[in-house]
This record gives sequence, structure tokens and C-alpha cells, in this order.
Amino acid sequence: MALPRLLLIDDEPALAAFVAKAADLCGFEPAIADHDSQFRENFHQQRPQMVVLDLGMPGMDGVELLRFLAAEGFEEPVLIISGFDRRVLDSAFRLGSALGLQMVGPLEKPARLEELEDILNQVRPSLVP
Repeated sequence: MALPRLLLIDDEPALAAFVAKAADLCGFEPAIADHDSQFRENFHQQRPQMVVLDLGMPGMDGVELLRFLAAEGFEEPVLIISGFDRRVLDSAFRLGSALGLQMVGPLEKPARLEELEDILNQVRPSLVP
């Protein structure tokens, strides 16, 4: 049986590896992108069942990606993990919801493994690859 694909974008390799490992342990097939164009290309090549994104990245921001996902009609869960202030996280979460995205989280960096696994385990049963 195929695993649900989780596409993650983060420019911090250690955090990306941490999230990918947690996703793997929770029964996802993780894919990592470290910049905007790689994320979009990866998204179009094999549409994921879940997206995890960082808000602050060089040359782009998570808000642009939320708009991209909404424009693509993405209906699966979107989790924000970011080091930004909680007010910024909540604002981005509300924007994603207003755009029609299925927002989960958000998580502040450094994300705790238990919190991340809780979210992944909650959404996993609803995803069918």
C-alpha cells in the first residue's frame, strides 16, 4: 500500500531532516524541498497529500506558498512550522484558512517531536494516497 506523500519546504537542513523523520515514523512518504522553485516543481510532479512549510525563507515567504496552494486547489492539510512570533503564525494560519486551505497546527520552532507526531497522527487516517 502506498503511503501518503508529505511535501515539506524548509531552508534549515537539520529541521527538514527532523520533520521528514517524524513523517516517516508516522507513516508518510516525506519529500523535502529547500527553495520555492523546487517546492513548486515537486508539487506538480507528484501532488502531495500533506504540505509542511516554513514561513521565513530566503527569496520567498510562506504566504506566497499559501496563495500558490490555494490557486492549485489544494484541499489536503497544510502545517506551518516557523520560528516567527506566535502572532505572525496565527495570522498566517488565518490567511490560509481564509484562502480555503485545510490548516493544521501551527507549530513554533523549535518544534517538539511529540507535538509534531500528534498532528501527523491526527491527520494521517484521513489521507488516502
